[in-house]
Amino acid sequence: MNRRIVTVTPNPSLDRTIELSGELQRGAVQRATRSTAEPGGKGVNVSRVVVASGGDTIAVLPGDDLDPVLLGLATRGIPTAALPIGAPLRSNVTVTEPTGTTTKLNEPGPSLAGRLDDLAALVADTAAATATGPAARWVVFAGSLPPGLPDDALAVLVRAVRARHGEDVRIAVDSSGVPFTALLQSGERIDLVKPNAEELAEVVGGDPDTYEQDLDAAVAAAQRLRDRNVDTVLLTLGSAGAVLVSGEGAFAAAAPRIVARSTVGAGDSSLAGYLLAEVAGASPEQRLAQAVATGAAAAALPGSDVPALDHTDPTAISVRVLTTHPAPEPA
Repeated sequence: MNRRIVTVTPNPSLDRTIELSGELQRGAVQRATRSTAEPGGKGVNVSRVVVASGGDTIAVLPGDDLDPVLLGLATRGIPTAALPIGAPLRSNVTVTEPTGTTTKLNEPGPSLAGRLDDLAALVADTAAATATGPAARWVVFAGSLPPGLPDDALAVLVRAVRARHGEDVRIAVDSSGVPFTALLQSGERIDLVKPNAEELAEVVGGDPDTYEQDLDAAVAAAQRLRDRNVDTVLLTLGSAGAVLVSGEGAFAAAAPRIVARSTVGAGDSSLAGYLLAEVAGASPEQRLAQAVATGAAAAALPGSDVPALDHTDPTAISVRVLTTHPAPEPA
């Protein structure tokens, strides 16, 4: 079985995290207790977890060789396939408080106007077999779009992979807003999506708070997403845990009790944990348990640090089977 996980981050960033000793005071001067800078973006974070866990990954992203993001990834031993753009990548700033509350300030990123076809070709080529390893099992499209790319950019990228690889490569998506909606409307088949409650409500309606409190409502909403040509939905619910809905059934896992230090990258870590369990041949229950355990481990770490699977305990996660019969296949 191929185990390579290719991640695609169209709008990566240098994530600067500033930790405070108390609550953020708007308009005041406060001194940080700790400051870090890590290469980031949703797909980049997935690749970081994969590398930390000894897995096989390549991170596809725009950026020049000497950009701090690319240099940071090289320093951390994360293989990349980069599209030179002749412009610096963005910096995002996250301020964390002792309670785990995070405040994010995200820049828009450099324009990729006219470069969508180049990015699509790079993604399709990277997913193919190379001298350094086998073809990808998963291609993960994650995060926001930078300025200059059309709203249907995700659909174009997915279509490029399908045209080159057909069903031999599985596609996962962790995005939101107009680009995600446009992808769902395109009719392209997606193997896995990982929304949170708010992102799910954006595309199928309903109340995010209800999804975090009512598992039946969460499963029904996830099934509505499956009806839009999505095979599997991994719905992360923060401190309420996560729900997995697929053709194999519906499952729910409660989150472990932790002292949250930063939620930055927790959802990305959950996705990475799920994918690593999947390529290892784990059952749906085991995949969900690993996803929840990895996300919780990330939330317990400072800043934008990510965990390795060795630092998680999926056996401590209780998973319930919500449906005993397979859920309907997507339309």
